[in-house]
Order: sequence, then C-alpha cells, then structure tokens
Amino acid sequence: MKHLSLTQKKWWLTAHILFSAIWLGVTVTFLILSISVLMTKDIGIIKAYYLSMLQLEQTAGRVSIIGTVITGFLLSILTKWGLLKFYWIIFKEIITLICMALGFLFIYFWTLKGLNDYKLLSDAFFVNHYQLMTGVILQIIFLTALFIISVFKPWGQRVQKK
Repeated sequence: MKHLSLTQKKWWLTAHILFSAIWLGVTVTFLILSISVLMTKDIGIIKAYYLSMLQLEQTAGRVSIIGTVITGFLLSILTKWGLLKFYWIIFKEIITLICMALGFLFIYFWTLKGLNDYKLLSDAFFVNHYQLMTGVILQIIFLTALFIISVFKPWGQRVQKK
C-alpha cells in the first residue's frame, strides 16, 4: 500500500490532534457543567446545564469522536505505523473504543436520563448524575492517557512471525 507523503502526513496528523483536542475539551466542559449542577438547587439552571451537555454531545462531541477515529485509522494504515504493528497503537485503539462507548452510549444516556428526570434533585437523579460524572472523569483520564501514549510511544513493535 502506498504511504502518505510527509506533507500529507503532517496535515492528517494536524487534523487528528485537533479532533482529539476538541474531544478532550468537550469532555472537560462536561465535567465543569456536571460540577455546576451540584452547586445549585435551581431546577431551571440544572435543566440548562443538561441541555448544554446534550447539545455538546450531539454536535462537537460526536464530530470530534468520529473525526479522531477516522484520522487515526487513516494515519495508521497510510503510514509505517500500521494498525497492529506496535503495542502502543493497539493499546490506543482499545482505549479509543472504550472512550467511544463511554461517549456515544453511557454519557449520552446519563445526560438524557438526567434531562428527562422529572424528579430533579431526588436521590435517583443524583445517582444518575454521579454515574455521569464518573463516566466523564474516566473519559478524561483515558483521553489524557491517549495523548501521553501518542507522545512517548511506549511498548515498541510487535514481533512479526513470518
């Protein structure tokens, strides 16, 4: 398979870094809004925070996840790195899948549930809210780990059997 030129690789890498940074930024914003929910008893403000989180998830969140995955996949298959040649890339792929599940499924579900909970400030609401916050914190940890792994590239190349 033909590899990208150096200039093409730099453009794809730039796009990948930007999409990844947006994904992390959206997730940090989720954390800020989630903490803000705990600071008020005003149901209107709580609903506004949840609406903001839902809007973020349905726009910048989804686009950044999809953009990160597509650019990462293209960088893997169109450069020397490959999809399965290096342990650090395999680890990144696994963590990315976990983050995708957290974002597309769990965080989205918990946000919808919190928004549609008609008994705001009930025990069930707070259980759901703390699940949301736990998912967001885990995602921040995982996304930060992905950035660190991308810089340090630990664990080397897999031994290829011929």
